[in-house]
Amino acid sequence: MRSHTLMIIFAAASLLCLDAAPALASGGQAMLDGSALSLWWAMPFACMLLSIAILPLTLPVIWAEHFGKIALFWALTFIVPCAVLFGPGLAFTELAHTLVLEYLPFLILLFALFTISGGVRLTGSLSGKPASNTVILAIGTLLSSVMGTTGASMLLIRPLLRANEHREHKVHTVVFFIFLVSNIGGSLTPLGDPPLFLGFLKGVSFFWTTTHLFSEMLFASGTLLVLYYLLDLRMMRKETPRGPLKGRRHALRLEGGVNMLLLLGVVGAVLLSGIWKPEIEFPAGPVIIALQDLTRDGLLLALAGLSLLLTAKETREQNSFSWEPIEEVAKLFFGIFVTMIPAITMLKAGPSGAMREVIALVSHDGVAVNHMYFWLSGILSSFLDNAPTYLVFFNTAGGDAAQLMAEAPLTLAAISCGSVFMGANSYIGNAPNFMVRSIAESQGVKMPSFFGYMAWSVGILIPLFLLVTVIFFRA
Repeated sequence: MRSHTLMIIFAAASLLCLDAAPALASGGQAMLDGSALSLWWAMPFACMLLSIAILPLTLPVIWAEHFGKIALFWALTFIVPCAVLFGPGLAFTELAHTLVLEYLPFLILLFALFTISGGVRLTGSLSGKPASNTVILAIGTLLSSVMGTTGASMLLIRPLLRANEHREHKVHTVVFFIFLVSNIGGSLTPLGDPPLFLGFLKGVSFFWTTTHLFSEMLFASGTLLVLYYLLDLRMMRKETPRGPLKGRRHALRLEGGVNMLLLLGVVGAVLLSGIWKPEIEFPAGPVIIALQDLTRDGLLLALAGLSLLLTAKETREQNSFSWEPIEEVAKLFFGIFVTMIPAITMLKAGPSGAMREVIALVSHDGVAVNHMYFWLSGILSSFLDNAPTYLVFFNTAGGDAAQLMAEAPLTLAAISCGSVFMGANSYIGNAPNFMVRSIAESQGVKMPSFFGYMAWSVGILIPLFLLVTVIFFRA
């Protein structure tokens, strides 16, 4: 990545936040009214997704050179009509809130994890056999609930790719890695995935998910691990033996071990922002920034800086480390976050919004329909930000954490599992999915297209989630 790209993005969002104040003089702090929006407002988001899905296949050269401009174009197709129809003040407010309070924290966390994990290198004889690959996936699945799906994904994807660099068939390994490590594995603690962390902030006990989602997580991950082992065994038998299976074996050794401590620092910084509430806030134009959030982001950037200073340049080079994956994610998710604004706003409007028919499906005569909570929170989390999606259905179910834990634990479990598990359904369903794909492609793995990946998820995950529904969330 050209080193100034992220700094330009950070600075632009901050300046936008400050410059929005004069434009808001007549518009105040008004926000979009989700009940006043039609489904047509979701078209820029749909076009953004279709661009990601289709253009790399149909216009690969144009996409490779101009995907950032395309993302910006679709963002403007929402921002400009919003400014014209609702006023520039409201448009600036929405944009500032999204960029400063959602996009920048998202990008800073990814940047820190990407930078720090890029300094960790496992050397030695990594066989890439089905058994060892399955063990790595299992370890990553467990780590996801301890250090988050993003942290575990960034830590383990490079060692896994290196272990399999001699293999002819690698795509299935990365796909299952996304299924397990980047998504389903993060369901046992609030540290695992943003929706569960949001539930923790709303009053759900820290270990509630550990005890109430354990069976669902064990069934889903266990099934996928067995399926992966059998598939990888079949794939390996088709290949010509070569690579590290020949010659002298070398003991495993960890380079850049200081980065493991820095990764723990990232987990601590995120947890701190959730439990430390000094009630100190700083106004910046239309945005109010809490001290704990500023502290978290500052710590994350400092930890990333320490990683760059303390890690040997040779370690990153031998790790095939480059900035292109984080640059791609930064540009594409800018477009995704901005175009997603009206879709999330309509969803938050509940029974008053254009998605009222969707919200109505989760309740019948006042009785929660748990399997619909699972599927609707899951399907929407496959394409929208799963944290606000979780919150929408959490509030639809009552919004009282104590009441839900005591009287409707199955409903809360359905919302939690849907939001976490089904983030694996698409590349944009959860933050690390696209990053893992980008890292794999930067190291020579030809990953499936957007729809190609969904063919994997529909063929494998949807039947699995139907089983989860029948076993755990049937009416």
